[in-house]
Amino acid sequence: MPHIIVEYTDNLKQDGDIKGLLKKINEAVIAEGDAFPIGGIRSRAVELTDYVVADGAEEEDAFVHVTLKIGKGRSEVVRKAVCDQIFQVIEQHFENIYANRYLALSMELYEFPYPTYKKNNIHKRYK
Repeated sequence: MPHIIVEYTDNLKQDGDIKGLLKKINEAVIAEGDAFPIGGIRSRAVELTDYVVADGAEEEDAFVHVTLKIGKGRSEVVRKAVCDQIFQVIEQHFENIYANRYLALSMELYEFPYPTYKKNNIHKRYK
């Protein structure tokens, strides 16, 4: 953990540099220090091909929605700091697109209420 899921409309694929966004998000999470072990960070993007934005009249309307999923136990200060940092990365990444077309950016935090089941030997590389 954490897991980051970026959902984006397919009309952003050409100019959105989604892979670059994922790398920037991971860097932002790593910058939060020991709150999130590097070996547990997973980010991925899901390109949406079937969607309707607002009334559907403008086919060029676009959106990006990011979900940050984390395990239970981090303080409110840590949760807010990482969310603020990730959202700032998203805003900066899409700054030019936002200035030139209609685009909605959003993010949510989901904290698992129960323990998660996982097995991961990637952590060894960072010890």
